[in-house]
Amino acid sequence: MYMSIQLDEVELSDVSVEDFIESKLIVYNDDFNTFDWVITCLCNYIKHTPEQAEQCALLIHTRGKCQVKSGSKTKLQPMKEALTDAGLSAVIE
Repeated sequence: MYMSIQLDEVELSDVSVEDFIESKLIVYNDDFNTFDWVITCLCNYIKHTPEQAEQCALLIHTRGKCQVKSGSKTKLQPMKEALTDAGLSAVIE
């Protein structure tokens, strides 16, 4: 005996493909921002601990860039905008 199951239609209009793709928020080194300012921004906007933010700031300085967060582009976009509004060079890849 076979059983038939009817599935309701799922509304996907609020879901984007970008919500499922893992992206990276990258901060680049510059000649303008101080270590303290970068650390403050990472703590305030990315919610890093002071230790995490300090490690990222050192990587940004020595390697020229650092991935500070990963997640969906939708989740990272407000963080990227906050960092760039604060004067940092940040991109989503």
